Amino acid sequence: MASLTLRDVRKRYGDTEVMHGVDLDIVDGEFVVFVGPSGCGKSTLLRMIAGLEEISDGTVAIGDTTVNDVAASKRGVAMVFQTYALYPHMTVYKNMSFGLKQIKTPPAEIDRRVKDAAEILQITDYLERSPRNLSGGQRQRVAIGRAIVRDPEVFLFDEPLSNLDAALRVQTRLEIARLHQRLKTTMIYVTHDQVEAMTLADKIVVLRDGRIEQVGSPIELYHRPQNAFVAQFIGSPKMNFFSAADLTANGNSLIGREVTADMQVGFRPEHLELADASNSVIEGNLELIENLGEYALLHLKTATGVEFIAKTEKAPESGTGSTVSFGIKPELAHYFETSTGARVND
Repeated sequence: MASLTLRDVRKRYGDTEVMHGVDLDIVDGEFVVFVGPSGCGKSTLLRMIAGLEEISDGTVAIGDTTVNDVAASKRGVAMVFQTYALYPHMTVYKNMSFGLKQIKTPPAEIDRRVKDAAEILQITDYLERSPRNLSGGQRQRVAIGRAIVRDPEVFLFDEPLSNLDAALRVQTRLEIARLHQRLKTTMIYVTHDQVEAMTLADKIVVLRDGRIEQVGSPIELYHRPQNAFVAQFIGSPKMNFFSAADLTANGNSLIGREVTADMQVGFRPEHLELADASNSVIEGNLELIENLGEYALLHLKTATGVEFIAKTEKAPESGTGSTVSFGIKPELAHYFETSTGARVND
């Protein structure tokens, strides 16, 4: 296991800089998730850590060793890709053992490592099968097993679940979480799915346009996002934003703080509570109801034309086309500058 340190890490393609001075500390044994929209730089950053992309400036250190000029194969990292990248003509056993054979690991040690990894991932019964006879989830476990046998100091996962269907995504996500609990190895995981980030991470790194927007635990990012981008990216459905003009006449007094022209207020859908018009903070015309069993998602639009979502235990009896009022506990409101998106100090 090892810690990982990034200092002023930059990446340029010609005159175009795509990573802008990233600083990050990852503690030994931590599970860190890089999350952000497509094109934010999360996979590029992961590949620079792995040694698959050259760093234009800055330093990457694994443990106490700066690895800028160290080959990928010598960095003590193992990477699991979005595509399984298995050799179709080899059995599962041979796929998992291939890298160890290349570095001339003794056969007995190879056998021990492969069988130990297969047991951890519950693929022992598949060792003599070829990849074409496995499901997508089983193939991804083989790819993870190929990384485990290398006994790396750092595991790197690049969107490993994106090719799986919804049920397999959930199952494999749980398997990765259990794997981390068992191995206690430093893991860095890239995803655009904030649900994966929230459920897997000890620490989340939110990226946008090659810059870190915020670093913190899932709960920290959920309860105290440092800007409007993080507030909307973390949480599902995303946070609703309103201006002073969107609030009801008594909205400012009910949330305990005046929303000014240079400020916007954010309410998470799950924090909005059905209310009477007399004590409502926000009102909207109910346009669509998604009944999902344990809760309902209400899609609404304010009189000023702002669309928002409320998450409630059940839909209001008034149905679509009606005006619905909502209140919120003052401590659950979030305030941001309209121009910059920066959080306004509480």
